[in-house]
Amino acid sequence: MLWDAHEAGFRLETGQKVGLLGGSFDPPHEGHVHITIEALRRFRLDRVIWLVSPGNPLKAHGPAPLAERMAAARDLMRHPRVIISDFERLAGTRYTARTLEALQRGFPGVRFTWLMGADNLAQLHRWDNWREIMERVPVGVLARPGRRMAARGSVAADVYARAQLPARAAGRLAVTRPPAWCFVNVPMIDLSSTELRRASLAKK
Repeated sequence: MLWDAHEAGFRLETGQKVGLLGGSFDPPHEGHVHITIEALRRFRLDRVIWLVSPGNPLKAHGPAPLAERMAAARDLMRHPRVIISDFERLAGTRYTARTLEALQRGFPGVRFTWLMGADNLAQLHRWDNWREIMERVPVGVLARPGRRMAARGSVAADVYARAQLPARAAGRLAVTRPPAWCFVNVPMIDLSSTELRRASLAKK
C-alpha cells in the first residue's frame, strides 16, 4: 500500500535521504539524540525517523507503554529534520525486515538508510531475516564506547566485508546501492536505556 501523510503520520518527498533509527527508546536519552545528529551530518541525510517500536522481539521483558515512550521521545528530540514515529504499530510490523519492506513499498521514491550503534551490528545475525535488511537498504553504523572491536569482528561484518564503505565515503552511503554499509567512529555519550531504567527504578 502507499502511505499518505495522514496514515503514516509524516510526509516524505521523492529523492529524500532518510535515516531510520529503530528501537524501544525505553527511555529515550541524550545518547539517542547525539547519534541522530551525527548520522544527519556524517551520512548527509535529509531526515531521520525514530521508529519507536511496540516491543523488541529479542528482549524478554516488554517496554513501557508505547504512548509514554512516544511522548518522552518527542519531548527530548526537538529537531526540524527528525520525525518521531510509531510506524511499526501502524503498519503492524514486528521485525525490522518487514518494517523496511512496508516503508519502501509505501514511499518508493525515498532513499532509506538503516542506522544502528556498533553494539547492534555485533548481534545483527540474531535478527529475523538479517541478511534481507542488509540487502534492502544501506546500513550506517555509529560506534559506541567499548563496542568497536566486537562490531568489526561480527558475523554481519564478515559476511558483508566487501560491501563496506570506508569512513571517508560516509557521505555517499545513502545513495549507494545495497548491500552497502559504513562504520564511523563517533565520540559518543556513554549512556544506555538499560542503565537509565535501573537508575529510575532505584529512585522509587
